[in-house]
Amino acid sequence: MSEFANVTVIREANIYFNGAVTSHTVLFADGTKKTLGILQAGEYTFNTAAAEVMEILSGELELQLAGETGWKTILGGQSFQVPANSSFTMRVKAVSDYCCSFLP
Repeated sequence: MSEFANVTVIREANIYFNGAVTSHTVLFADGTKKTLGILQAGEYTFNTAAAEVMEILSGELELQLAGETGWKTILGGQSFQVPANSSFTMRVKAVSDYCCSFLP
């Protein structure tokens, strides 16, 4: 899906890692929440409260989920799931565009 209809977008940006990662929150009428953002090249660790699915729309990164020792390459068009109350680290190789869907 390349666009979302009938949503509320939170005007203020979510800014992380001194501006290297930014996103905007999108709220749906059914209570669903997503963020749309950009990752600059670099390494970032995020902690999660809710389970989420990260769709990498464009770009390239390496992913390491909490408890794993290896890295997995994720390219534009691919996605990955992160469990609730966990963390993950991304080594972003090229500027990456993403959509994060928070799961109930």
